Amino acid sequence: MTASHPSVLHGDRLDQDLRLAADVVIIGTGAGGGVSAEILASAGLKVVMLEEGGYYTAKDFRMLEAEAYTRLYYDLGARKTKDKAITILQGRTVGGSTTVNWTSCFRPPAETLAHWSAVHGVEGLAEADMAPWLARMEARLAIASWPARNANNDVLHRGASKLGWHVDAIPRNVKACRNLGYCGMGCPTDAKQSMLVSTIPAALDRGAILVARARAQRLVMKNDRVAAVEAQALKANGVDPTGIRVTVEAPYVVLAAGGINTPTLLVRSGAPDPHGVLGKRTFLHPTVASVATFREPIDPFAGAPQSAYSNEFLHRDGVTGRAGYKIEQAPLHPALGAVSTWLFGREHAQVMGRLRHLSPAIALLRDGFHGESAGGTVTIAGDGSPVLEYPLTGYLWEGVRHAWLSLAEMQFAAGARSVAPAHLDVPADGYASWASAREAIASLRLEPLRAQVFSAHVMGGCAMGEEPRDAVVDSHGRHHQLANVWIVDGSTFPTSLGANPSLMIYALAARQASALAAQARGARRPGG
Repeated sequence: MTASHPSVLHGDRLDQDLRLAADVVIIGTGAGGGVSAEILASAGLKVVMLEEGGYYTAKDFRMLEAEAYTRLYYDLGARKTKDKAITILQGRTVGGSTTVNWTSCFRPPAETLAHWSAVHGVEGLAEADMAPWLARMEARLAIASWPARNANNDVLHRGASKLGWHVDAIPRNVKACRNLGYCGMGCPTDAKQSMLVSTIPAALDRGAILVARARAQRLVMKNDRVAAVEAQALKANGVDPTGIRVTVEAPYVVLAAGGINTPTLLVRSGAPDPHGVLGKRTFLHPTVASVATFREPIDPFAGAPQSAYSNEFLHRDGVTGRAGYKIEQAPLHPALGAVSTWLFGREHAQVMGRLRHLSPAIALLRDGFHGESAGGTVTIAGDGSPVLEYPLTGYLWEGVRHAWLSLAEMQFAAGARSVAPAHLDVPADGYASWASAREAIASLRLEPLRAQVFSAHVMGGCAMGEEPRDAVVDSHGRHHQLANVWIVDGSTFPTSLGANPSLMIYALAARQASALAAQARGARRPGG
């Protein structure tokens, strides 16, 4: 059963076309859209939010994978790149990925912000510039270090500490967290301070309207402005259109649909792209895993999904050198574990039988800082749906091999009985020693679909920068060619971030939306 609220409309329940007028229409309700909605509504502006996913609240989150992946994720949690080589976990629900993420909130690496300024012409986003916006959102969303570690995260802490590597606690956006471990399926206690329970209710209380199950289909453009947004109402399955149209007219348009959907909407709408930069330099944090088996139970499905990390290799060869990576742990629930393993038949059953003893470590590779890491490209298929091409280059494969070696060394240092990098050629029982793992990993064939690669972070495609030849928006998110369009999500990152991006998007949205609110209020004043 979905939630009800007097200011929430559900596309699957509409029986006739809907036409709305507002000061600002926001497309997407994730980190960027949710923060923007609260700030703009609090400024006295009439806000309409369009969200492709459904509106669910705590009572709908029953910690069941079969329900969660179907309701809350794109493509049942199996969105993929064009060649199927990378699986992308991306939320599709009110609150976007903030409703289903694992609550890890990092400040952006200072090195990344400096690189954006020096190389990509971004202004006003240096570490000192962003500090007050980051602090503002940390306070708003109760973001604080989470020193308690479950057994799964203690593997990382124990192994890294033994090796003398950097290791620290992860800040999380939670209040009164019960440590249930099912963050990826929606929080059933409202402990996670996602947009679903924080900024969106605040915006609704200030007069905003939310239309859920409404897929933004086209921006209607007149000269250098967007005059209206046209959306399709969706059936309860969240996929098929009902035939009902939703149209919103507003003098300001905020695109916050994420690193795949925002450029897709612009391309589908025929938005101006005189320099051919739209949809280009789309970045993931290509992520690889290594699964350790321990004699003692780990219960990787229990407790905070992520509470320890290591930046030991984040800049292993400087900012612009070989691919660095962040090390974290990943939770492993039964269905996720069953579809993630590269094994079949009896071997698959044997691995699933020891689920309680498994501990997955992951490495999130930085991309976009080197001449051989240009990222991917978002285009559209014949039906207008998004297509992400993302070549796995030799530059990335070198980082993958180095990451597997680091993960295995760390896991053995923590006392693992065996370690298995996620690769088709690795035996079901993995490798029983660091020496054997090191030798085997050095010779693994690095090919798409042979090595398992996934990501939960999509960035770029509408890069920011002051020079229109190189960027879609300026450093405040204003579109270079469309006078009333602002983009406020991770698609504006000129590279990948090098850290879980939610806090950076929150802070960037607060900065951009505050500037937009001031502009919109000024335009409404007599003589403004």
